[in-house]
Amino acid sequence: MSTRPIVVIGAGIVGLACATYLRRDGHQVVMLERDEPGAGASQGNAGALSPGSCVPLAMPGVFGKIPGWLTDPQGPLTIAPSYFLQALPWLLRFTAAARPARVQQIATALRALHEQVYDCYTPLVRAARCEHLLQRTGTLNVYRSEAAFQASMSDWKIRMDRGGQCIALSGPQLLEVEPALSPSYTHAMLLPDHGYCANPWGLVRALAAQVQAEGVAIHRAEAVALQRAPESGWWVSARDGQRWEASQVVVAAGAWALPLLRSVGVSIPLESQRGYHVHLQDAGVQPRLPISVSEGKYYATPMHDGLRVAGTVEFAGLQAPPQFSRARRLLQQVAQLYPQVRTQSFTEWAGHRPCLPDSLPAIGSPRGRAGLWLALGHGHNGMTSGPVTGKLLSDLVAHRRPLIDPTPYSPDRF
Repeated sequence: MSTRPIVVIGAGIVGLACATYLRRDGHQVVMLERDEPGAGASQGNAGALSPGSCVPLAMPGVFGKIPGWLTDPQGPLTIAPSYFLQALPWLLRFTAAARPARVQQIATALRALHEQVYDCYTPLVRAARCEHLLQRTGTLNVYRSEAAFQASMSDWKIRMDRGGQCIALSGPQLLEVEPALSPSYTHAMLLPDHGYCANPWGLVRALAAQVQAEGVAIHRAEAVALQRAPESGWWVSARDGQRWEASQVVVAAGAWALPLLRSVGVSIPLESQRGYHVHLQDAGVQPRLPISVSEGKYYATPMHDGLRVAGTVEFAGLQAPPQFSRARRLLQQVAQLYPQVRTQSFTEWAGHRPCLPDSLPAIGSPRGRAGLWLALGHGHNGMTSGPVTGKLLSDLVAHRRPLIDPTPYSPDRF
């Protein structure tokens, strides 16, 4: 085993899972993080743990829905006018991924990546003594009418065809599961094997502390360039002039990874779908389980210190200032979900979700770049797929039989 470390770039949930599993294989590991561990999407996400989540974002008919979303001030999607031309190639790939045959392939790959979420988290949270942060309560997906519920049945069939547990509910059954719910929601699908993390940033910080206790150094540094070392391995250069020599490099830098990859000629259609949340410290309701509102494309999660409402998709690049009016629209939506909710006291957050157009992450080594590994593009599912990615990547680095077939996540598929 090389005396030079494996350098993992990015200390969100994905990077930390990779570092932990690599360290447990006996590798020397160094992590570089431009901010605090987990300070990006790992901090502000909805906390969903979704082993049955396998419906891609791009579904047949999605192209026809985009104009309506863009013209609706309350809609789930917006594109900054100045960013439209830059986002267009990604959007065209996105709509191409909605072909029915491709949707079925993507769904199978997502299910394989997600269904072992609890098994892959268990050794990590047990060592970090934060098992209490993972709650297996189930998740409720709610609808305002039978027509809306029936219109979603093709999505539920995709899940059920792949072994996902789905229980249809209607009328008073919804209030038995979640008494605080507005009676205007008449139909739902209960996913009993789903759950949530009650404090996503707390989880990531606990994992960071544990991996440091296991011998991994985490440096506050923004990696900006990669270069082949003269004989083998890689050099990693940081913005402040620091440089690390690595036997191998894992890029888990999320939406910020593109400049790094371009420095070694790797092209991948990675885009930021900026998301928002509002966190209600004194919500006045105590939901029993997370609620997904399919028609509004948002998620309400009972966190340990309040109620978090997260959602929306914004294409504006990495540098545009947040439009927090989109976050505050979530307050209006959650008031429709929980009539008794108090929305006076809240904090708001915006963050970048790294997305690839086919809803699958890139996990593996690009062709011709031996020793360079990608673990990025997890989109809206990072809290679920992060630990599974860490285990899979450690299998690939070790050249042992992988946890799951890595082919669908190859960086060379584009």
